[in-house]
Amino acid sequence: MTTTGQQTAAPVLEVRDVHKRFGDHPVLRGIDLAVRRHEVVVLIGASGSGKSTLLKTINLLEQVDDGQILLTGSDGAIEDITDPRADADRVRARIGVVFQHYNLFPHMSVIDNVTLAARRVFGTPRAEAERRGMELLTRIGLADKAREYPDRLSGGQQQRVAIARAVATDPELLLLDEITSALDPQLVGEVLDLVRELKATGSTIVMATHEMSFARRVADRVVYLKDGVIVESGPPEQIFERPEREETREFLARLSDPFSA
Repeated sequence: MTTTGQQTAAPVLEVRDVHKRFGDHPVLRGIDLAVRRHEVVVLIGASGSGKSTLLKTINLLEQVDDGQILLTGSDGAIEDITDPRADADRVRARIGVVFQHYNLFPHMSVIDNVTLAARRVFGTPRAEAERRGMELLTRIGLADKAREYPDRLSGGQQQRVAIARAVATDPELLLLDEITSALDPQLVGEVLDLVRELKATGSTIVMATHEMSFARRVADRVVYLKDGVIVESGPPEQIFERPEREETREFLARLSDPFSA
């Protein structure tokens, strides 16, 4: 169902009282979250807190059990993507997603991976798609790998290609799910540098990460989840330096000293 609202008033993404269960286990328990255009929102929390499931519901990889998820287009039109009548493929075409395990197609070259959605989903002519793809690969320092296959790239290079593929169609929203957790420590920095560049160009990003120092530097807002509930949300300086909730303080203390009680 699509309605028209004021573009300046509506967030790009609005999650309203979203619930999700797997069997008898509640994973999301009443999530409310609004993301403004050009905002970077970083989700933090222990494994199993609901971060990845929340991102999957936004991309319709998981169906919510209750609640609404709304997307606002650049024209101000607001769409309830949890409406059963919503076209899931069309919704996903508006959202770029990068997971922790790259998910590049091994039988395709780097440039074909990057341009696939533009060519197959949006009908962009190959020459135009490849021109845009080469611009992105040049930007991330991998233009010389355009005709290579993914197995010839390092993990950090593969993840940067996955991010380039996600932004190649200029999505309205970019979802990043623990994109550094499968990387060797020395490769983490090059991937996070790319995310920092995307922020600088005005991308709207919701990102789940365990990299607290990066969250502190890049986030406009940090959201702490525990047991499927948002415990606390605020600017990084508040969350990391002056958290209001005891649960947040305990979580951050455990990160700084994992052997603490």
